[in-house]
Amino acid sequence: MFRKMRRNKQLLSAEETIDILTKGTSGVLAVQGDDNYPYAVPLSYIYYENKIYFHGAKVGHKLDAIRKQPKASFCVIDQDSVVPEEYTTYFRSVIAFGKVHIISKESDMRYAIHALAAKFHPHDSNENREKAIDREWKPLCMFVLEIEHMTGKEAIELVRAK
Repeated sequence: MFRKMRRNKQLLSAEETIDILTKGTSGVLAVQGDDNYPYAVPLSYIYYENKIYFHGAKVGHKLDAIRKQPKASFCVIDQDSVVPEEYTTYFRSVIAFGKVHIISKESDMRYAIHALAAKFHPHDSNENREKAIDREWKPLCMFVLEIEHMTGKEAIELVRAK
């Protein structure tokens, strides 16, 4: 169902791929938008147990697209070092494919937003975190991308340097 990566020498191991997703703070979600145009939106996320969690509003293009077609891809760039004299970049990235679902159960939503908030402000108190979440709760929508396939890839120059 999913294509094999053409340049398989550049394929990262599952461990390296998961490490990139775990360390990353932002990525780009691509969904099928209005009039079947691709809609790619950058967002903050957290990776946990082969799933990517992110938030958004209860109205908008992203939500409408996900409701229409839950299939999506998500891309994270770990490294992108420009090497001008070689006319290239030394990169490391991950692309994940799967289906996005709106989290509807309140306890699951709270768990996901707490995990996301803790990733971005790990030293905040639980009390402060809870207050911030409560302030934004009413318009909040939480999503989960259940990963069906993912690949990590790096520049051939990085492969050769190993």
